[in-house]
Amino acid sequence: MKITPVLIVEEVEACLAFWVGRLGFTQVAVVPEGDKIGFAILVNDGTELMLQSVESVRKDHAAFAPDSTPSGVTLFIEVADFGDVLRRLEGYPVAMAERTTFYGMREIGVRSPAGNVVILACPQAQ
Repeated sequence: MKITPVLIVEEVEACLAFWVGRLGFTQVAVVPEGDKIGFAILVNDGTELMLQSVESVRKDHAAFAPDSTPSGVTLFIEVADFGDVLRRLEGYPVAMAERTTFYGMREIGVRSPAGNVVILACPQAQ
């Protein structure tokens, strides 16, 4: 079984700078929607994420289009190199300051340009 989140966003283009530019995802597919991007597939080290514009969802299956974004989805992404994450997020607004949890994860939280909460975490040595 595989689960791939599809984030419904106002503008795919606005989100690419964060997911591709900051977090190192690669755009592997794109579907235009007029003069904009309606849908994109991003990958990073075995992780897949899809971004779809509200307008594209309305045209594809209107019943699935949200009344407003964000959808309330929080993404918890486990990473191997927390230092790399900190470097990539340098200068980006942090919503949850770096912390180490009681269950041994070093975490930091941000909001994507679409407003989704993104927590990046790395297990700490026991």
